[in-house]
Amino acid sequence: MGYVKLRIRELAEKQGWTLKEVSDRSGVKYSTVKSYVQRGALNTVDLSAVYKIARAFEVTLDELVEVLED
Repeated sequence: MGYVKLRIRELAEKQGWTLKEVSDRSGVKYSTVKSYVQRGALNTVDLSAVYKIARAFEVTLDELVEVLED
């Protein structure tokens, strides 16, 4: 099974946003955004949440998601 890392913190810092602002702008619960940032390597994600976060940053899924090697 592969793992992914979401570049939320990096993109938020680039925009000057807090994780709360990412949550507000994307419509994804703050606890979800925070857990994705804190966990680092993820093996499962809510794809609809990831899509909403990508839209909030105005980036593609490829730009948000980093595929990690096993």
